[in-house]
Amino acid sequence: MNLANLHCIDLDQPELEGFRRFISSWLLQEHSFTALIDPGPLSTIPTLVNALRQRGVDHLDYILLTHIHIDHAGGTGELLKYFPTARVICHPDGIRHMVNPEKLWQGSLQVLGAMAEVYGEIIAVPSTSIAFEEHLLPANIRVFKTPGHAPHHLCFQFEDLLFGGEVCGVHSLVEHGLYMRPATPPRFIYDVAVDSIDRMIALQPRYMVIAHHGLVEPAVTYLQTGRDQLQLWVRAVAETAQVGDEEREEVVYQWLLEHDPVFRNIDQLDADIYARERYFMGNSIRGMRGYFDSLDKDQQQQWLSGQR
Repeated sequence: MNLANLHCIDLDQPELEGFRRFISSWLLQEHSFTALIDPGPLSTIPTLVNALRQRGVDHLDYILLTHIHIDHAGGTGELLKYFPTARVICHPDGIRHMVNPEKLWQGSLQVLGAMAEVYGEIIAVPSTSIAFEEHLLPANIRVFKTPGHAPHHLCFQFEDLLFGGEVCGVHSLVEHGLYMRPATPPRFIYDVAVDSIDRMIALQPRYMVIAHHGLVEPAVTYLQTGRDQLQLWVRAVAETAQVGDEEREEVVYQWLLEHDPVFRNIDQLDADIYARERYFMGNSIRGMRGYFDSLDKDQQQQWLSGQR
């Protein structure tokens, strides 16, 4: 993979605290094709289009959606107005929501509230422009269904590069060590998410783009870290199951600071990014609580006894 052909376009949201170096779109310009991965929300499409124009992009062959959450895919329909011949590649379970996005928009409003309003409305994608394919030719991009963060999540492999979306969570640069956290909003199913990560590890990519945020190497190290964190965070939820709802998030947070050396580096983040991460940490914990609470007593005991 020639990294000179890969470009990150940051889609910062100054109206939202800490939303810098967080939402991003990635441009892959090869001699035989041009692909854009995750165009972002409607509100940042002008920023994206301007960046593409500055790079001389007048044609997109593919718009690749790792998943249909509003911050990744909400602006797809608007971007197609500028690049109408682009083929949108989406998980088959997400296509109907992109073609008729009203339910997706209402769900975004319900879950995200004012944040969704900042992102902007979800514009419909023409049904003739969107499909699912497992192998994109002539680009030689392989497409993998990787449910976990969302049931409609995809990863894309090009040569030794994996566009990982949120398959192994979220990453932020810190001065010392590594910072990552799981991204497991409800409905989270541990075994499904781990299977997706394991299949991506088996590909042995050298590089990976983590949607939130950045190009990382060696990819397998980050995938394994994300896998390990899933297990550790479910254990945190299991061991704090008797704590009251009002106190539980803070108790889990303190547990993680003690037991998760990667998440512990949250204290190196700038104050605004720290605030953003604490907010989204709550979503991840709620997903894991829902998973743990859905287990029968024997399965819960396996987590408490360290057998999982």
